[in-house]
Amino acid sequence: MTDLSAFLRKITALRGLSGDEGPVAQAVFEAFLPLCGEVTVNAMSSVIGRMGKAGPRVMITAHLDEIGLMATVMEEDGAIRFTRVGGVDPRILPGSRVWVYTEEGPMTGVIGAMPPHLLRAEERKKNYEMAALYVDMGLPASRVTALVHPGTPIALHGPLKTLENRRCAAKTIDDRGGVAVMLRVAELLQQRELPAQVFFVAASQEEVGGMGAETAAYALEPDFGIAIDVTHGEMPGCEPDDVYPLDKVVLTEGPNIHPILHKHLMDLAAKHRVDAVTSICPRVTWTDAASLQIARAGVPTALVEIPLKYMHTTVETVSMDVLDEAARLIAAFIVGLDAGWEGLTCF
Repeated sequence: MTDLSAFLRKITALRGLSGDEGPVAQAVFEAFLPLCGEVTVNAMSSVIGRMGKAGPRVMITAHLDEIGLMATVMEEDGAIRFTRVGGVDPRILPGSRVWVYTEEGPMTGVIGAMPPHLLRAEERKKNYEMAALYVDMGLPASRVTALVHPGTPIALHGPLKTLENRRCAAKTIDDRGGVAVMLRVAELLQQRELPAQVFFVAASQEEVGGMGAETAAYALEPDFGIAIDVTHGEMPGCEPDDVYPLDKVVLTEGPNIHPILHKHLMDLAAKHRVDAVTSICPRVTWTDAASLQIARAGVPTALVEIPLKYMHTTVETVSMDVLDEAARLIAAFIVGLDAGWEGLTCF
Protein backbone atom coordinates (compact mmCIF):
# COMPACT_ATOMS: atom_id res chain seq x y z
CA MET A 1 0.00 0.00 0.00
CA THR A 2 1.12 3.53 -0.76
CA ASP A 3 2.34 5.62 2.15
CA LEU A 4 -0.33 8.31 1.90
CA SER A 5 1.64 10.87 3.87
CA ALA A 6 4.54 10.50 1.41
CA PHE A 7 2.09 10.76 -1.49
CA LEU A 8 0.58 13.90 0.03
CA ARG A 9 4.03 15.35 0.65
CA LYS A 10 4.72 15.01 -3.07
CA ILE A 11 1.47 16.22 -4.59
CA THR A 12 0.77 19.09 -2.18
CA ALA A 13 4.09 20.63 -3.23
CA LEU A 14 3.31 20.58 -6.94
CA ARG A 15 2.01 23.48 -9.03
CA GLY A 16 -1.70 23.26 -9.66
CA LEU A 17 -3.65 26.50 -9.34
CA SER A 18 -7.15 26.36 -10.80
CA GLY A 19 -6.82 26.34 -14.58
CA ASP A 20 -3.08 25.58 -14.36
CA GLU A 21 -3.10 22.03 -12.96
CA GLY A 22 -0.68 20.40 -15.43
CA PRO A 23 2.20 19.39 -13.08
CA VAL A 24 0.01 17.92 -10.34
CA ALA A 25 -2.23 16.24 -12.94
CA GLN A 26 0.84 14.48 -14.36
CA ALA A 27 1.84 13.19 -10.92
CA VAL A 28 -1.68 11.92 -10.19
CA PHE A 29 -1.80 10.28 -13.63
CA GLU A 30 1.42 8.41 -12.83
CA ALA A 31 0.12 7.32 -9.41
CA PHE A 32 -3.09 5.81 -10.82
CA LEU A 33 -1.50 4.23 -13.88
CA PRO A 34 -0.39 0.99 -12.14
CA LEU A 35 -3.82 0.55 -10.55
CA CYS A 36 -6.29 1.30 -13.33
CA GLY A 37 -6.70 -0.40 -16.68
CA GLU A 38 -7.10 2.98 -18.35
CA VAL A 39 -5.97 6.45 -17.23
CA THR A 40 -6.32 9.67 -19.22
CA VAL A 41 -5.89 13.41 -18.68
CA ASN A 42 -8.67 15.30 -20.44
CA ALA A 43 -8.71 18.76 -22.01
CA MET A 44 -9.59 20.33 -18.64
CA SER A 45 -6.54 18.72 -16.94
CA SER A 46 -8.76 16.36 -14.96
CA VAL A 47 -7.26 12.90 -14.46
CA ILE A 48 -9.65 9.99 -15.07
CA GLY A 49 -8.81 6.40 -14.13
CA ARG A 50 -11.08 3.45 -14.84
CA MET A 51 -11.50 0.09 -13.10
CA GLY A 52 -14.07 -2.64 -13.80
CA LYS A 53 -15.63 -3.78 -17.05
CA ALA A 54 -19.38 -4.03 -16.46
CA GLY A 55 -22.19 -2.97 -14.16
CA PRO A 56 -23.33 0.46 -12.98
CA ARG A 57 -21.05 3.39 -13.69
CA VAL A 58 -19.78 5.00 -10.50
CA MET A 59 -17.87 8.29 -10.59
CA ILE A 60 -15.71 9.04 -7.56
CA THR A 61 -14.23 12.52 -7.62
CA ALA A 62 -11.91 14.73 -5.59
CA HIS A 63 -10.37 17.92 -6.89
CA LEU A 64 -6.65 18.42 -7.51
CA ASP A 65 -6.56 22.18 -8.05
CA GLU A 66 -5.51 24.66 -5.37
CA ILE A 67 -6.15 28.24 -4.37
CA GLY A 68 -3.38 30.74 -5.00
CA LEU A 69 -2.47 34.10 -6.45
CA MET A 70 -1.88 35.72 -9.83
CA ALA A 71 0.36 38.68 -10.66
CA THR A 72 -1.37 41.85 -11.82
CA VAL A 73 1.00 44.85 -11.71
CA MET A 74 4.77 45.18 -11.38
CA GLU A 75 5.62 48.29 -9.37
CA GLU A 76 8.55 50.59 -10.17
CA ASP A 77 10.60 49.11 -7.32
CA GLY A 78 10.00 45.51 -8.47
CA ALA A 79 7.19 44.71 -6.04
CA ILE A 80 4.54 42.43 -7.56
CA ARG A 81 0.92 43.24 -6.90
CA PHE A 82 -1.48 40.33 -7.19
CA THR A 83 -5.04 39.09 -7.04
CA ARG A 84 -6.51 35.86 -5.71
CA VAL A 85 -7.29 32.63 -7.57
CA GLY A 86 -10.02 30.99 -5.52
CA GLY A 87 -10.80 31.72 -1.89
CA VAL A 88 -7.58 33.23 -0.51
CA ASP A 89 -8.00 35.26 2.68
CA PRO A 90 -5.53 38.19 2.68
CA ARG A 91 -5.21 37.94 6.47
CA ILE A 92 -3.08 34.77 6.14
CA LEU A 93 -0.65 36.24 3.61
CA PRO A 94 1.71 38.77 5.29
CA GLY A 95 5.03 37.10 6.05
CA SER A 96 4.34 34.11 3.80
CA ARG A 97 6.73 32.50 1.36
CA VAL A 98 5.44 31.91 -2.17
CA TRP A 99 6.54 30.36 -5.44
CA VAL A 100 6.43 32.71 -8.41
CA TYR A 101 6.23 30.69 -11.63
CA THR A 102 8.38 32.94 -13.79
CA GLU A 103 9.37 32.60 -17.44
CA GLU A 104 12.54 30.84 -16.24
CA GLY A 105 10.86 28.52 -13.74
CA PRO A 106 9.72 28.75 -10.11
CA MET A 107 11.41 31.35 -7.91
CA THR A 108 10.94 32.15 -4.24
CA GLY A 109 9.22 35.32 -3.12
CA VAL A 110 7.91 36.70 0.16
CA ILE A 111 4.71 38.60 0.81
CA GLY A 112 5.38 41.90 2.49
CA ALA A 113 3.12 44.46 4.11
CA MET A 114 3.52 47.80 5.81
CA PRO A 115 4.78 47.11 9.37
CA PRO A 116 2.53 48.32 12.19
CA HIS A 117 5.18 50.87 13.26
CA LEU A 118 4.54 52.81 10.04
CA LEU A 119 0.76 52.61 10.06
CA ARG A 120 -1.54 55.28 11.41
CA ALA A 121 -3.44 54.38 14.58
CA GLU A 122 -6.73 53.81 12.74
CA GLU A 123 -4.99 51.60 10.15
CA ARG A 124 -3.59 49.33 12.85
CA LYS A 125 -7.15 48.46 13.89
CA LYS A 126 -7.98 46.99 10.48
CA ASN A 127 -7.03 43.72 8.81
CA TYR A 128 -4.73 43.80 5.80
CA GLU A 129 -6.49 44.00 2.46
CA MET A 130 -5.21 42.35 -0.73
CA ALA A 131 -4.47 45.71 -2.37
CA ALA A 132 -2.00 46.58 0.41
CA LEU A 133 0.13 43.45 -0.09
CA TYR A 134 2.84 42.59 -2.58
CA VAL A 135 5.39 39.90 -3.45
CA ASP A 136 9.07 40.74 -3.07
CA MET A 137 11.48 38.53 -5.03
CA GLY A 138 14.56 40.51 -4.02
CA LEU A 139 15.27 41.40 -7.65
CA PRO A 140 15.65 44.74 -9.42
CA ALA A 141 12.55 45.98 -11.18
CA SER A 142 14.04 45.41 -14.64
CA ARG A 143 14.64 41.75 -13.83
CA VAL A 144 11.15 41.31 -12.37
CA THR A 145 9.47 42.76 -15.46
CA ALA A 146 11.53 40.41 -17.66
CA LEU A 147 10.44 37.35 -15.64
CA VAL A 148 6.90 38.15 -14.49
CA HIS A 149 3.87 39.34 -16.43
CA PRO A 150 0.24 40.00 -15.51
CA GLY A 151 -1.28 36.54 -15.08
CA THR A 152 1.88 34.83 -13.79
CA PRO A 153 0.79 32.13 -11.29
CA ILE A 154 1.94 32.49 -7.68
CA ALA A 155 1.53 29.50 -5.37
CA LEU A 156 1.53 29.51 -1.58
CA HIS A 157 4.40 27.69 0.13
CA GLY A 158 3.40 25.14 2.76
CA PRO A 159 5.44 21.91 2.68
CA LEU A 160 3.91 18.97 4.52
CA LYS A 161 4.88 18.60 8.17
CA THR A 162 4.19 15.45 10.16
CA LEU A 163 2.57 16.10 13.55
CA GLU A 164 1.85 13.80 16.47
CA ASN A 165 -1.10 11.39 16.55
CA ARG A 166 -0.83 10.58 12.81
CA ARG A 167 -1.75 14.08 11.79
CA CYS A 168 -0.08 16.23 9.19
CA ALA A 169 -0.24 19.86 8.08
CA ALA A 170 0.36 21.33 4.63
CA LYS A 171 -1.11 23.58 2.00
CA THR A 172 -3.51 22.06 -0.53
CA ILE A 173 -4.76 19.14 1.56
CA ASP A 174 -8.01 20.69 0.33
CA ASP A 175 -8.46 18.63 -1.71
CA ARG A 176 -5.39 16.60 -2.52
CA GLY A 177 -6.23 14.72 0.66
CA GLY A 178 -9.34 13.61 -1.21
CA VAL A 179 -7.17 12.53 -4.15
CA ALA A 180 -5.15 10.43 -1.66
CA VAL A 181 -8.40 8.81 -0.50
CA MET A 182 -9.22 7.90 -4.10
CA LEU A 183 -5.77 6.36 -4.55
CA ARG A 184 -6.32 4.19 -1.47
CA VAL A 185 -9.76 3.14 -2.77
CA ALA A 186 -8.15 2.05 -6.04
CA GLU A 187 -5.57 0.03 -4.11
CA LEU A 188 -8.29 -1.66 -2.03
CA LEU A 189 -10.21 -2.59 -5.19
CA GLN A 190 -7.27 -3.60 -7.34
CA GLN A 191 -7.41 -7.35 -6.70
CA ARG A 192 -11.23 -7.58 -6.61
CA GLU A 193 -13.69 -8.71 -9.25
CA LEU A 194 -15.73 -5.54 -9.38
CA PRO A 195 -19.52 -5.44 -9.82
CA ALA A 196 -19.30 -1.93 -11.29
CA GLN A 197 -17.36 0.32 -13.60
CA VAL A 198 -15.51 2.77 -11.36
CA PHE A 199 -14.19 6.08 -12.65
CA PHE A 200 -11.75 7.93 -10.42
CA VAL A 201 -11.77 11.62 -11.36
CA ALA A 202 -9.15 13.97 -9.95
CA ALA A 203 -11.03 17.06 -11.08
CA SER A 204 -9.71 20.47 -12.05
CA GLN A 205 -11.07 23.93 -11.26
CA GLU A 206 -13.24 23.13 -8.24
CA GLU A 207 -12.00 26.21 -6.42
CA VAL A 208 -13.39 28.48 -9.14
CA GLY A 209 -16.69 26.76 -9.84
CA GLY A 210 -16.43 22.97 -10.25
CA MET A 211 -15.94 22.89 -14.02
CA GLY A 212 -13.65 19.86 -13.99
CA ALA A 213 -16.16 17.61 -12.24
CA GLU A 214 -19.02 18.98 -14.33
CA THR A 215 -17.33 18.24 -17.66
CA ALA A 216 -16.08 14.82 -16.53
CA ALA A 217 -19.54 13.80 -15.35
CA TYR A 218 -21.02 14.95 -18.65
CA ALA A 219 -18.60 12.71 -20.53
CA LEU A 220 -18.85 9.67 -18.25
CA GLU A 221 -22.65 9.61 -17.67
CA PRO A 222 -22.39 7.93 -14.23
CA ASP A 223 -25.24 6.09 -12.53
CA PHE A 224 -23.88 7.17 -9.12
CA GLY A 225 -21.53 9.87 -7.96
CA ILE A 226 -19.44 10.16 -4.80
CA ALA A 227 -17.60 13.42 -4.22
CA ILE A 228 -14.78 13.57 -1.67
CA ASP A 229 -13.88 16.92 -0.14
CA VAL A 230 -12.97 18.52 3.16
CA THR A 231 -15.05 20.12 5.88
CA HIS A 232 -14.15 22.14 8.97
CA GLY A 233 -12.49 20.27 11.83
CA GLU A 234 -12.97 21.19 15.46
CA MET A 235 -11.06 24.30 16.54
CA PRO A 236 -11.28 26.52 19.63
CA GLY A 237 -13.96 29.17 19.48
CA CYS A 238 -16.10 27.55 16.76
CA GLU A 239 -19.81 26.91 16.98
CA PRO A 240 -20.33 23.15 17.60
CA ASP A 241 -22.66 22.75 14.60
CA ASP A 242 -20.05 24.22 12.24
CA VAL A 243 -17.17 21.80 12.91
CA TYR A 244 -16.53 18.07 13.22
CA PRO A 245 -14.04 15.88 15.11
CA LEU A 246 -10.83 15.25 13.19
CA ASP A 247 -11.09 11.51 13.87
CA LYS A 248 -14.46 10.95 12.16
CA VAL A 249 -15.57 10.57 8.55
CA VAL A 250 -18.33 13.07 7.72
CA LEU A 251 -21.25 12.18 5.42
CA THR A 252 -23.30 15.14 4.26
CA GLU A 253 -27.09 15.21 4.07
CA GLY A 254 -29.23 17.84 2.33
CA PRO A 255 -30.77 18.78 -1.03
CA ASN A 256 -27.45 18.39 -2.84
CA ILE A 257 -27.29 14.74 -1.67
CA HIS A 258 -29.38 11.70 -2.62
CA PRO A 259 -31.07 10.62 0.66
CA ILE A 260 -31.03 6.89 -0.07
CA LEU A 261 -27.33 6.97 -0.93
CA HIS A 262 -26.62 8.86 2.28
CA LYS A 263 -28.54 6.32 4.38
CA HIS A 264 -26.84 3.44 2.57
CA LEU A 265 -23.39 4.87 3.31
CA MET A 266 -24.29 5.43 6.97
CA ASP A 267 -25.49 1.83 7.20
CA LEU A 268 -22.27 0.62 5.59
CA ALA A 269 -20.23 2.72 8.00
CA ALA A 270 -21.98 1.04 10.95
CA LYS A 271 -21.56 -2.43 9.41
CA HIS A 272 -17.83 -1.96 8.72
CA ARG A 273 -17.14 -0.01 11.93
CA VAL A 274 -16.19 3.21 10.21
CA ASP A 275 -16.72 6.04 12.70
CA ALA A 276 -18.95 8.40 10.70
CA VAL A 277 -21.18 11.35 11.52
CA THR A 278 -23.73 13.28 9.48
CA SER A 279 -23.40 16.95 8.58
CA ILE A 280 -26.46 18.94 7.58
CA CYS A 281 -26.22 21.27 4.59
CA PRO A 282 -29.65 22.71 3.70
CA ARG A 283 -28.34 24.34 0.51
CA VAL A 284 -25.75 23.71 -2.20
CA THR A 285 -22.59 22.22 -0.67
CA TRP A 286 -20.11 24.31 -2.70
CA THR A 287 -18.21 21.13 -3.52
CA ASP A 288 -17.96 19.00 -6.65
CA ALA A 289 -21.07 17.19 -5.40
CA ALA A 290 -23.00 20.19 -6.71
CA SER A 291 -21.54 19.88 -10.22
CA LEU A 292 -21.92 16.10 -10.23
CA GLN A 293 -25.52 16.11 -9.07
CA ILE A 294 -26.77 18.23 -11.99
CA ALA A 295 -24.70 16.72 -14.82
CA ARG A 296 -26.79 15.81 -17.88
CA ALA A 297 -30.19 14.66 -16.56
CA GLY A 298 -28.94 14.43 -12.96
CA VAL A 299 -26.78 11.99 -10.99
CA PRO A 300 -27.64 10.49 -7.59
CA THR A 301 -24.77 11.86 -5.52
CA ALA A 302 -23.23 11.41 -2.08
CA LEU A 303 -20.58 13.53 -0.37
CA VAL A 304 -17.83 12.12 1.85
CA GLU A 305 -15.96 14.81 3.77
CA ILE A 306 -12.67 14.83 5.65
CA PRO A 307 -12.52 17.14 8.70
CA LEU A 308 -9.71 19.64 8.29
CA LYS A 309 -8.37 22.41 10.52
CA TYR A 310 -7.34 25.81 9.15
CA MET A 311 -8.95 25.48 5.70
CA HIS A 312 -7.48 27.61 2.90
CA THR A 313 -4.22 28.23 4.73
CA THR A 314 -0.70 26.81 4.37
CA VAL A 315 -1.14 24.61 7.47
CA GLU A 316 -4.32 22.68 6.71
CA THR A 317 -4.30 19.88 9.31
CA VAL A 318 -5.84 16.44 8.87
CA SER A 319 -5.84 12.96 10.42
CA MET A 320 -4.23 10.35 8.19
CA ASP A 321 -6.38 7.69 9.88
CA VAL A 322 -9.55 9.35 8.58
CA LEU A 323 -8.23 9.28 5.01
CA ASP A 324 -7.84 5.51 5.34
CA GLU A 325 -11.26 5.09 6.92
CA ALA A 326 -12.99 7.14 4.22
CA ALA A 327 -11.31 4.98 1.59
CA ARG A 328 -12.41 1.81 3.36
CA LEU A 329 -16.02 3.01 3.38
CA ILE A 330 -16.06 3.94 -0.31
CA ALA A 331 -14.44 0.63 -1.27
CA ALA A 332 -17.13 -1.21 0.72
CA PHE A 333 -19.80 0.68 -1.21
CA ILE A 334 -18.32 -0.39 -4.56
CA VAL A 335 -17.78 -4.02 -3.58
CA GLY A 336 -21.29 -4.26 -2.13
CA LEU A 337 -23.15 -3.19 -5.27
CA ASP A 338 -25.34 -6.03 -6.55
CA ALA A 339 -28.08 -6.69 -9.08
CA GLY A 340 -30.44 -4.51 -7.06
CA TRP A 341 -28.27 -1.41 -7.38
CA GLU A 342 -31.01 0.57 -9.14
CA GLY A 343 -32.93 0.61 -5.86
CA LEU A 344 -30.32 3.01 -4.51
CA THR A 345 -31.31 5.59 -7.13
CA CYS A 346 -35.03 5.58 -6.30
CA PHE A 347 -36.96 7.46 -3.63
